[in-house]
Amino acid sequence: MELPEFAILLENRLQKPLPGRSAHLKMSSLARIRELRRFTPSADVTQSSVLILLYPLHGTIGLVLMQRPEYQGVHSGQISLPGGKYEETDESLIYTALREAKEEIGIDPVQVQITGQLTEIYIPPSNFMVTPVVGYQASEPRFIADPKEVAKIIEITLDDLLTPANRQMKKIKISLGFSLKVPSYFIDGNIIWGATAMILSELSEIILEITDRKVLK
Repeated sequence: MELPEFAILLENRLQKPLPGRSAHLKMSSLARIRELRRFTPSADVTQSSVLILLYPLHGTIGLVLMQRPEYQGVHSGQISLPGGKYEETDESLIYTALREAKEEIGIDPVQVQITGQLTEIYIPPSNFMVTPVVGYQASEPRFIADPKEVAKIIEITLDDLLTPANRQMKKIKISLGFSLKVPSYFIDGNIIWGATAMILSELSEIILEITDRKVLK
């Protein structure tokens, strides 16, 4: 299935009820499930958004992720989608996702066609409410990483997401030297877990539904 055809199917599907929490839970660790039960978004929750950018890659459909640098914070070194917090000057969460993706990995917002949004997801450790924004670009982007915010740009394909063998339990290090086994996407040696994996789980379910498991091109 070519990207333009896929984008139309995806846009139509995103206007209907989404898998949401049921898809998120499939890639949630026990610790995350306990957190979600214990914590609910507070009045001062930080609104934010991330961009799921689809584009032609190696004859199929690609998706870009990024690894954050090591720093003193709860998301140090993690693999994430480009994005960040909503600013008062942003006209919408879609604008936020595009602005942050431009700053972090150098995308051109003018080239991105928005197809819709996935289910928002709450991240208790940072008190962020994240809205995943889905868009596509007809040509392959030229990414430029901001070294202050991005340690590595990671490109995967939608076929990588749909490959069952790429869903694995992996041990990751968390704060204070503790380690934890979590459900993850393990692709090209990269461990994609946490909220990012939960978002991609919902995307995966939608892809399987609209393509009827057809090969993506």
